Amino acid sequence: MIVEVTQLTKTFGSFTAVNEVSFAIKEGEILGLLGPNGAGKTTTILMLLGLTTPTSGSIRIFNRGYDRDRETILAGINFCAPYISFPGRLSVYENLMVFARLYQVPRPGRKIMELLLRFGIEPLKNRPVLLLSSGENTRVALCKALLNNPRLLLLDEPTAFLDPQISGLVKRVLRELREEHGSTIIYTTHNMSDAEEMCSQMVFLSCGRIIARGTALEITQAILDAKRDKPALVEAFLHVAGSSK
Repeated sequence: MIVEVTQLTKTFGSFTAVNEVSFAIKEGEILGLLGPNGAGKTTTILMLLGLTTPTSGSIRIFNRGYDRDRETILAGINFCAPYISFPGRLSVYENLMVFARLYQVPRPGRKIMELLLRFGIEPLKNRPVLLLSSGENTRVALCKALLNNPRLLLLDEPTAFLDPQISGLVKRVLRELREEHGSTIIYTTHNMSDAEEMCSQMVFLSCGRIIARGTALEITQAILDAKRDKPALVEAFLHVAGSSK
C-alpha cells in the first residue's frame, strides 16, 4: 500500500475534527475524499502532509512513518490547493524554479517549461504571480505539485477556481501524468461530477467520521438506500450536508 491510515483522530480542545478514520490506497489509485464543509477533509490532508500532528492513530506512507522517515516521505509527495500563495513579486518561472531546486529536480528549467505548456500557461512564465487570476494561480500550483513526479499527490479542491474548459484540461493532464508516472492521488472536492469522473474509490466523511466508502454507486446506495438504477452522487452529498448541520 502507498498510504495506510489507521484510527486517525485529531482534536482541537473539545472539538474533534477527525474521528477514528481508517483507509488504505494502492499504488496508482485515485481516492476521492468527499464530504461537506467541516467534514474533516482538509485536516486529514494536513496530517498526511505531516503539517498537523494526529492526536491518535497512525499514518504510514510508502510503508514508512513520519517519526523516522520524514524526509524520505516528503521527497516523494506533493500538494496542491487553491489557497496556496506564492511570493507575488516573483514571476511564475522564478517561483517554480525555487521549488524545483528544493526538490532537486534534474534539468529544472526543462521540467518547468514542460508543465507550463501542459497546463496552457507558458505565456505567463515571466508574469509576476500577483498579477495572475485565481484560475491561473491554481494552474501554477498544479505545476508546482508535479515538479518532482510525486509518488503520492494530494489535491485539495484542485479545480475550485477553474472554468469548465480549463477544469477539463486539468483533469485530462492529471490522468495522463498518473498513467505516465504511476502516481497515487488523493483528491478532495465538492464537485460530485469531478469525483465520479476522476476517482476509482471514494471515502465520504461527515463530522469527522467515515460514513461510506466504495465506488460512486456504492456510496450513493449506502447513504440514500436508493432504489433507482443510477442514483446521483450529488444527491448523497446534499443529504449528508443537510444532515450534518
